[in-house]
Amino acid sequence: MDNSKALKLKNKSSVTQLLIAIAGTFAVAYGVFLFNQHLLRTFSLPSRMILMIVTQWLLFLVPGLLMLVNREKISSLGFTKENLGRQIGIGLLIAVSMSLVLTVLPILLGFKDLVGDESYTEIWQFAFEFIYLLFGVALAEELIFRGYIFHKLLEIKNSRWFAIIISSLLFGLFHIFNGNIIQIFATALIGVLYCIFREKIKGCTLLSLIIAHGVYDFLIRLWVSVL
Repeated sequence: MDNSKALKLKNKSSVTQLLIAIAGTFAVAYGVFLFNQHLLRTFSLPSRMILMIVTQWLLFLVPGLLMLVNREKISSLGFTKENLGRQIGIGLLIAVSMSLVLTVLPILLGFKDLVGDESYTEIWQFAFEFIYLLFGVALAEELIFRGYIFHKLLEIKNSRWFAIIISSLLFGLFHIFNGNIIQIFATALIGVLYCIFREKIKGCTLLSLIIAHGVYDFLIRLWVSVL
């Protein structure tokens, strides 16, 4: 088999795997949405807290299975053990910077309703929200969109901007079950930002984006509650 034919077969395989991963992820997301709408509240509070995190991990089920079948390592998605402190620090810096510009400033200018409406008063609520957003939402979504999908798009077409735009559009559409068109558009733009940060900031890795994503989402809840 010549190189061009082998390349076409590999490309076709990557497209097929990507479509399966996208369809599987959106199907699971819809299932999680229905579960949260109709069944979650039938469980006790401690059980609900655990289930909220576990159901987020299920979102990575199909991409994870595809990686197992193809014997792909999790490190291929952009993880590295080098300079962990720097990776974490970059993630925190991104989260705080985004929070000041995209959350605090709009609230101070009188656009609090556009930022969010979930307000908490108890310490345990903030503590759980931090754990849920970082180890549930951010971990799963970054593994899927800036991890698996982004790298599959690069296999299909060796173009960073192609991968950035498509993965970010999918990231926005992924929130269709819980948001309106404005939120979908805003989330897609945030997805572009995360991709650009990783491309342009030296030492910014997938771990950095997980931390940035989780902490930024948590800070939205915090500022809406205290400002």
